[in-house]
Amino acid sequence: MRNRQIFLKPEEIPRQWYNILADIKINPPLGPDGNPLSPDQLAPVFPMNLIEQEVSTKRWIDIPDEVMDVLSIWHPTPLVRAYNLEKALDTPARIYFKNESVSPPGSHKPNTAVPQAYYNKEFGIKKMTTETGAGQWGSALSFACCQYGLECKVFMVRISFDQKPYRKTMMAAWGGNCVPSPSMDTKAGREVLELTPDTPGTLGIAISEAIEAAVADESGQTRYSLGSVLNHVMLHQTIIGLEAKRQLEKVSEYPDVIIGCAGGGSNFAGLAFPFAYDKIHGKNVDIYPVEPAGCPTLTQAPFVYDHGDTAKYTPLLPMYSLGHTFVPPPVHSGGLRYHGMAPTVSQLVDEGIFEARSVTQSKSYAAGVLAARTEGVIPAPESCHALALVAEEAQKAKEEGKEKVILFNWSGHGLLDLGAYEAYFSGNIKDIELSQKDLHGSEKVYEDYPKPQHLKSV
Repeated sequence: MRNRQIFLKPEEIPRQWYNILADIKINPPLGPDGNPLSPDQLAPVFPMNLIEQEVSTKRWIDIPDEVMDVLSIWHPTPLVRAYNLEKALDTPARIYFKNESVSPPGSHKPNTAVPQAYYNKEFGIKKMTTETGAGQWGSALSFACCQYGLECKVFMVRISFDQKPYRKTMMAAWGGNCVPSPSMDTKAGREVLELTPDTPGTLGIAISEAIEAAVADESGQTRYSLGSVLNHVMLHQTIIGLEAKRQLEKVSEYPDVIIGCAGGGSNFAGLAFPFAYDKIHGKNVDIYPVEPAGCPTLTQAPFVYDHGDTAKYTPLLPMYSLGHTFVPPPVHSGGLRYHGMAPTVSQLVDEGIFEARSVTQSKSYAAGVLAARTEGVIPAPESCHALALVAEEAQKAKEEGKEKVILFNWSGHGLLDLGAYEAYFSGNIKDIELSQKDLHGSEKVYEDYPKPQHLKSV
């Protein structure tokens, strides 16, 4: 019998996160006055212990025992050799994937939800607010808050709220309160609904609502939590790549190609950053973030300073951005419908360490169905984007006659996304690609903002 899965022993799980800020240069976030943001200015939104991680440049940060205790419910996650997918693609490449769908919420998201809930609890916080696109993050934070006895309120992008009703039920099972965004619960939500009552919603709007709900609590016992984009989120997710490195070492492999889907950047960064360290220090490896053609942040937007949310509650962040007022078309990969990208991921794309790619909806679902029929797991629509590029790179290896090692992140399962698969099987999935006119119109919002420097880390 072939050994498909490569495991680590519990004592082999990494006990520290890798912080990429120790090895790259990055433009600082800017406050309302245009000057670099100070940690104290973030205090109404995040607990200080997480702010310390956000600004830290230490290369290794210890994972608390109390966090490891909860992560051990599903960690270490398996690294899987995709033998059947290799056969179906008729490729000489050896394909491995990190299976993050095995967590209780079904994705990589609790890798950061758990430590965020823990640090908030330690700081004396009683309630957390957040946004969610496809619902994976809202489910993960509800799960994490349940573990530490915190309240959780989730603003879920309306189009995904309607497409994926059981995500709300999953959050409720863990005690989370989920409302569609934009909502009437916040000033930011009411203003959007007044202007566009039929809006499908965006992550930018939902972020505005969640931040407003947190800072409006006069008791000071509520804080906001973000599931992607920020430095401490990328940090927590590196457990994925650190585990993958150790698992590949057990079979004497190292990847030639690394792939992950990218919306805000968290699952991609979690897999890629530990290998980006190697590339920065001379290793030859191709690293690809993949996004939807209908929301082409990295592949078509410029590298700018922009707000991370629609109401401009967040600082100006150095990132690739389609504009904070951009409303992505209602593609089924709700977790990838975001106008911006993590500053750390953006910096490494700007430097050329990462090369961004995009795929259409139909191509991504075709790859997802092939993966489901070969490897058994039905992938989340977001993960399908990674799979589409895996198929391309496997074909390229065949054409070149090279036995490449391809590693990708299977960031979540699609068992609550079956409506999207039904639409694909019925021929109702449309490919959406935006015109330059569409993109230019949304990008006007940051024309007068400061411009980030094009820094070089290496």
